[in-house]
Amino acid sequence: MTTATATASTPPVAAAVPRPYRIPADGLYEGHRELRRVPEGWEDRPYELFELVPQARTIGAEIRGLDLAQPPSPAVREEINRALLEWKVLFFRGQHLTSEAQRAFARNWGELETNPLLATGDAPEVVRFDRSAVPSFENVWHTDVTFRERPALGAVLQLREVPPSGGDTMWADMAVAYDNLPQDVKDRIDGARAVHDFLPGFARFTPAGQLAAFQDRFPPVEHPVVRRHPETGRRMLFVNTSFTTHLVGFERAESDRLLRLLFQQAHVPEFQVRFRWQAGDIAFWDNRATQHYAVNDYSPHRRVAERVAIEGDRPF
Repeated sequence: MTTATATASTPPVAAAVPRPYRIPADGLYEGHRELRRVPEGWEDRPYELFELVPQARTIGAEIRGLDLAQPPSPAVREEINRALLEWKVLFFRGQHLTSEAQRAFARNWGELETNPLLATGDAPEVVRFDRSAVPSFENVWHTDVTFRERPALGAVLQLREVPPSGGDTMWADMAVAYDNLPQDVKDRIDGARAVHDFLPGFARFTPAGQLAAFQDRFPPVEHPVVRRHPETGRRMLFVNTSFTTHLVGFERAESDRLLRLLFQQAHVPEFQVRFRWQAGDIAFWDNRATQHYAVNDYSPHRRVAERVAIEGDRPF
């Protein structure tokens, strides 16, 4: 009786309620991320003509057992291409290719591109990045030359000289970045187009007169915000900090806010691979499906790289 009376007279305990809180909209949040390396329905087969060593979950693989100075057979070329589609960036250690051999390898994927905005090596198709004296301007997430009507298909980069530490390059998988967008954001950008211009990416490092000389040659262009890969059909986010200026048909404030959110997606570590260079290494990446970032942490040491880019198609 006493116990029952005491229990009956005890006031009920109120349920615990968290204090009010707010998470800013349009951010990056922790939680599950869908990490799908290949498109749905893709036949994932083993590689038979070389060894492939994955470097991250969805992007980046080292290829072993090939000498890129030797012309690849049709079968090897096809298997490298399949690896490129599946892993988006391929690494080949210790190749030490001549400039001619580097260009010859890249030509297996199409005609080579020239870029009059950048310094060249021993041929017009070779862009040379000598970071001993010139400040770096690749340390932002970007896709190469999206200011062109037909941005590059891909690029073959070789490090000629590496600093004693630092100077890594990172790549981000923009198909996985698209997959992980909230559905309401996917709905907002479905069918949207964006303007790309070379001026924002080069203005901080190029004299105004030089910029003006090229503005008629490279007028602003429009590309889909989400493009389809011409070989896999996969949807990929196709805007970047360096060259995308605004969304067509959106109010400026809405365009800026949405682009900030889309630009953030490349920053997610689960979508990335990071490569530590040695002299003579080659990276071959699919420019249609990736963004990249050259880490500028090696000053005052020298870093010399040469890049050959392959002409691409019109995004759709």
